[in-house]
Amino acid sequence: MPSVAVVGGGPAGLMAAEVLARAGLAVTIFDRMSSIGRKFLLAGRGGLNITHSEEMPHFLERYAGTNPLLRVAIESFPPAATRAWCNELGQDTFIGSSGRVFPASFKSSPLLRAWLRQLGDLGVQLKLRHRWVGWDDAGALELETPEGLVTVKSDACILALGGASWPRLGADGSWVEPLSAQGIAIAPLRPANCGFLVPWSDLFGNRFAGQPLKGIALSFGGQTVRGEGMITQRGIEGGAIYALSSALRDAIITDGAATLQISLRPDLAAAELQRRLDAPRGKQSLATFLRKTVALSPVAIGLLNELNAVKLTALDAHALASLIQSLPLRLTGAFPIDRAISTAGGIAFAEIDDQFMLRRRPGVFVAGEMLDWEAPTGGYLLQACLATGASAARGVLQWLEARKAH
Repeated sequence: MPSVAVVGGGPAGLMAAEVLARAGLAVTIFDRMSSIGRKFLLAGRGGLNITHSEEMPHFLERYAGTNPLLRVAIESFPPAATRAWCNELGQDTFIGSSGRVFPASFKSSPLLRAWLRQLGDLGVQLKLRHRWVGWDDAGALELETPEGLVTVKSDACILALGGASWPRLGADGSWVEPLSAQGIAIAPLRPANCGFLVPWSDLFGNRFAGQPLKGIALSFGGQTVRGEGMITQRGIEGGAIYALSSALRDAIITDGAATLQISLRPDLAAAELQRRLDAPRGKQSLATFLRKTVALSPVAIGLLNELNAVKLTALDAHALASLIQSLPLRLTGAFPIDRAISTAGGIAFAEIDDQFMLRRRPGVFVAGEMLDWEAPTGGYLLQACLATGASAARGVLQWLEARKAH
């Protein structure tokens, strides 16, 4: 019976292990942490978004600019397959109001427990606290363990070591060095779905850190998204920010900064907004007037004051309405990669064949965030990890079969 080593116990690695074990291969998963799926569990802390219900053409647009091989992998293991897989594990799914797909339990832990139980039933072995560091001269995997360095020889290997976000959960990007030493081209790892630095005043940062900007619209580079932002001590993050993070990050890399336009009341037409602001204020403070007349929250009013060089009381209704509808926010940098939800960059697709095997290391396949792609939150990240894990496993099966035939 052929043996396969899967290095990395995240979604891509676990899916690869399942496909291989179902085909009758002896599979061992090696992971550097003391437990499996830590980032997977964190992703489900506020509700596990497993995939999305969009029609496939729109779904694939979320991976714009990515190598076609990724899209082929997703088409081979689409969102419908992910939902069917969840159901087989006894975890029914439902579609939320935003089109996102969740397990019925809304949590990641029941799904992970069921998955690991199934892998155990299929004979998959788990080796924890095994950190991959490269290969020895004979081509065997080298792994650091609490007992020292060990080597593992297998008929094939799948590397699914994740990106470099949330390194305390296991994905620290340490695989870049041993792969680069093999001459494998790797695009620099960069934060994706991340927050951004803003040089707030101490007064604003201290007062409003942790407060959400709700019901806003953000615009940058010809794209507008609706959602929420969250003020932090050093900047801003949140779902609407993440949706634009790729373009914002790249603009900052090129230009040193990026200016985001915020509409604080996108549902209110400009004429209606100005009409309300033209109403007599009486003895009310401007903050009270804005709160009562146009329903601005204290943090939104604070943001107006923070970003406007002129006192708001000096503005007429037209100027104030324009500011509320399009408030410029200058971003000076992305949050560090260890605070990002996901990672951009990774192994260039030119380095792998159409079976996800490294051209420079026959018998070694790669999957998940190690590859050079990115996608927004909303189920797209997890879907691509599952799909590439399944594709890499199918690649292993085909490669082993071809070797056997020869």
